[in-house]
Amino acid sequence: MNPAAAAEVTLQPVHRFDLDAAIIFSDILVVPYALGKQVNFEEGAGPRLEITNSPAELSLDANLWLQKLSPVYEAIRRVAANLPDEKDLIGFAGGPWTLASYMVQGLGSPDQAAAKLWAYRDRQGFRELLWVIADCVIAHLCAQIEAGAAVVQLFDSWAGGLSEDLFRDCIVAPSQYVVGAVRKKAPHARIIGFPRGATQNGYASYLEATHVDAVSLDTGASFSWAVQNLGDKAALQGNLDPFVLVAGGESLTEAANGLLGDAYGTRHIFNLGHGVLPETPVENVAALVGLVRGRP
Repeated sequence: MNPAAAAEVTLQPVHRFDLDAAIIFSDILVVPYALGKQVNFEEGAGPRLEITNSPAELSLDANLWLQKLSPVYEAIRRVAANLPDEKDLIGFAGGPWTLASYMVQGLGSPDQAAAKLWAYRDRQGFRELLWVIADCVIAHLCAQIEAGAAVVQLFDSWAGGLSEDLFRDCIVAPSQYVVGAVRKKAPHARIIGFPRGATQNGYASYLEATHVDAVSLDTGASFSWAVQNLGDKAALQGNLDPFVLVAGGESLTEAANGLLGDAYGTRHIFNLGHGVLPETPVENVAALVGLVRGRP
């Protein structure tokens, strides 16, 4: 919510490590906030949200959404104005399922129990919730693109552990809706999809339905399988284990070289399988960037 600070934090890694792109410093839970729910971050505990029991509780005012999220767009404008021409800026939003999981539980959950139970007990009501969230996500992504983001990523951090039925209805269908709507409003934009924890069939069905420009792979996904089965349809992003970046040394060199070898000849965005862990030594990040940069 502080554009100056968010822009500075976004630019620091690019300045320090000469990365190819910056990703805006924000959070997926700004969307529940835009929809009218209280969102707080408790030190040592993580996010706490006002629980959502019905889609009728949510604001449907798109102008209000964009007004509440305007600091994000100002931060993007500031970053875009200060990035070198050869660097890109990535915006993002949480996927409807992941956001719904937080909203109906009130906090993060290892099994997304509240969301799963709602979906099983009242599929139509839960679908209505997903589509309200999806409309806000669409507006948020399009506003980020308009502000200067060249790429946007759709994060479904909790896509793992779902039945095929729920994955189809709660991950694939709303993601297809979001991607299609964003493309209509901003056909020039590039979109990355990240159904974290999906099975191989899940990744394949997600890409077939959404036609995203790139698929982000979590650490547990086989990159060699993705090259053979997804690489001709989309660019691939990932998927170095964040813990090997913490470990550093020979383990990091071996893992990075293995990933680069698997990805050779494929459109590949070298990245982690999820976020950088807080305990990661800064020197390990510098070593990894140097390793990737120095490889033919």
